[in-house]
Amino acid sequence: MKIKSINPYTEEINWTYDALSFGNCEDQIEKSRAAFSGWGSLSVEERTVYIARAAKVLRQNRRVYAEIITKEMGKPIRHSLAEIEKCAWLCDYYVANAAGFLRDEIVETEAEKSYVTYEPLGAVLGIMPWNFPFWQVFRFAVPTLIAGNVCLLKHASNVPGSALKIEKVFTEAGLPENVFKTLLIDAKTAMEIIDEDLVDGVSLTGSVGAGSEIGEIAGRMIKPFVLELGGSDPFIVLEDADIDRAAEVGVRARFLNAGQSCIAAKRFIVIEDVVVDFIEAFELHMQELKIGDPMDEDTDIGPVAKKEFLDNLEKVLKDAKKKGAEPHVYGEEYEKGYFFRPTLVPAASTDMKVLNMEVFGPIAPVVMAKDENDAVKIANSTEFGLGAEIWSADLKRAERLAKRIRSGFVTINGRVKSDPRLPFGGTKKSGIGRELSYYGLKEFVNIKTIVVNK
Repeated sequence: MKIKSINPYTEEINWTYDALSFGNCEDQIEKSRAAFSGWGSLSVEERTVYIARAAKVLRQNRRVYAEIITKEMGKPIRHSLAEIEKCAWLCDYYVANAAGFLRDEIVETEAEKSYVTYEPLGAVLGIMPWNFPFWQVFRFAVPTLIAGNVCLLKHASNVPGSALKIEKVFTEAGLPENVFKTLLIDAKTAMEIIDEDLVDGVSLTGSVGAGSEIGEIAGRMIKPFVLELGGSDPFIVLEDADIDRAAEVGVRARFLNAGQSCIAAKRFIVIEDVVVDFIEAFELHMQELKIGDPMDEDTDIGPVAKKEFLDNLEKVLKDAKKKGAEPHVYGEEYEKGYFFRPTLVPAASTDMKVLNMEVFGPIAPVVMAKDENDAVKIANSTEFGLGAEIWSADLKRAERLAKRIRSGFVTINGRVKSDPRLPFGGTKKSGIGRELSYYGLKEFVNIKTIVVNK
């Protein structure tokens, strides 16, 4: 089997690679498991030295890595550059804090001494998506490595160049051989690796379908797993909100990465008293977006990552039109490249697919709510629960509503974005477990209790 990297702007092939067989994977995993004994026995402080070097490598080669991201999945270059910077920041954060987070915790009991200690599990498989090809991997790998595990990466099949460069980052940082390894494999082989009991834990970021399959196998094999499965984030605008600011941030929250983000604002729920004003402001900010060559520093929206996404997005719009919507489309048409023009769906109704599925592309539906209770009801009406935004001048009111939203992350008067200092993850079908922060560091460790008596 061949794995191809295709440039979604030029539609040309970037690179082609041979996929590994299951037998090749077994050999590599055996080498990684052997490397675990040395890596896991290092102190946290010793392991952080390598992660500090990884941050340096990222910053030194920032432009090279960013261009690979843009060539493989179409992200505007300035956003790709920001992605690399964020990966380096993540490294900095864990270098500064991991030792404290993983320190033994003394617990007062009747015994001479009681404490909790944190030990690595072994080999952890990361199954990662294409939309943030460096960031998604680093937010899985850095805490997992610092905890003392070895990492195996199965990246999305359309970003193999990114996958191999990530391995090279860790190699250039001096990590011992086989502590981090990229496996160019398909989904079937990844599932076989888990099913054959070759790894000790699994982290997946992907679709609900993929998460369900991986979770089933990992559960059967009694393996710890983290699932981040996307969302349909509500963006609630109350009548006392700063409408223009909400609209400006809302445009960025929806159209960043051409709308291809699990934490993108995907449903704009606006109180009826201000819905007309919000739509007018939103459209004005949409018109300012520059669509085009993702290698141009001024571009805001590039192509979507895969050709097949275009048909999926068209089907969503067709459904909305059939049910009474009149979409507003912006930007020029392109003869080449996987471009989908930014689209606003005003007066969307809850029976439309655009409000009932995760739309991975630049479509923004607006649905009207009667009052704050109706807004919360609409916000909680999907199977997802990843992120949410609430806009209001009354912060106490907004915080009260935030606690009623069934999601893993709520931002008030701002855009949802992952932060190394804060736990990240969802509820309902948006996933299980947490990444980042103190919490993410402890997903793949054995939390061991030790009691000492005289």
